[in-house]
Amino acid sequence: MRDIKLVEVRSELAAGTRGASMGIDALKVASLDKKSDFFTRFDPINVKDANNYLWRENQHPFANYIDGVYEVLQNVFQTIKSLRSQQKFPIILAGDHSTAAGTILGIKAAHPNKRLGVIWIDAHADLHSPYTTPSGNMHGMPLAICLGMDNLEQKQNDPLPGTVAYWKKIKNIGGMAPAIRPEDIVFIGVRDTEQPEDYLIERYQIPSISVETLRKQGVSKTAAMALEALKDCEQVYISFDVDSLDDSLSKGTGTPVPNGLTVEEAMRLNKALIKDKRVCAWEIVEVNPTLDTENAMAENAFAVLETTTHSLITHF
Repeated sequence: MRDIKLVEVRSELAAGTRGASMGIDALKVASLDKKSDFFTRFDPINVKDANNYLWRENQHPFANYIDGVYEVLQNVFQTIKSLRSQQKFPIILAGDHSTAAGTILGIKAAHPNKRLGVIWIDAHADLHSPYTTPSGNMHGMPLAICLGMDNLEQKQNDPLPGTVAYWKKIKNIGGMAPAIRPEDIVFIGVRDTEQPEDYLIERYQIPSISVETLRKQGVSKTAAMALEALKDCEQVYISFDVDSLDDSLSKGTGTPVPNGLTVEEAMRLNKALIKDKRVCAWEIVEVNPTLDTENAMAENAFAVLETTTHSLITHF
């Protein structure tokens, strides 16, 4: 039996649109609509956010609010490190996707000698740095943080010295940089990337399983393929961004993209993946009810959350 701890991170500093901090409460409303007792079964840990930075002038145009993001990542890092050191299984509900860096860094710090694999279910690769970002939004940077990569070969921007200093600090949270290797990442559903990210995916031959491939070979084979690609890893972390879902299902996320997963595919995929005994944490991010109607994305996301958790509980 896995000892599950629910972790809530209401940070939206790194998103391009406001409202992702309300995603967790939208999931809770969805659970009520479904008459589910899900949120009565866990005593959640609330990680302190730094959303108050949004009322300050942004000092870092190529890494928006990186000073506040650094605070949040430190808080997430400490929480996840502590839970994993106690052999707890964190299920993380988060706002913007930047906080996944804190999760990965915390997992690594708790067991520094264990090789960590990442399954990234997302429309985006999130491999940007302040040197390559087209938007400055740090929810596009968590994997670059954990890889310790600036990607200067594809440099587009000249970040300010203060930004560079914070970027170096963020990459070194926990002192384990880099926390993961590029060959230990598997993308599923990624379909909206920029040239600097494509460069890294090609250079390091990062496996990327398209929605089309998933449908052609089936969910079970896709899950097996992803886990096989990480066969040398002793731990596996799964990050599920709701924008991996097709944009026809809901607009309730900051960067919706066409040609994504159905809710059923997402449920079956996460249900299959989480049965692997090496999986040590699962995360769901980027529900933004302010962009939605009738809480549709949260309803869909809650279905994935509940199904995945049930699979975890019943399998072990």
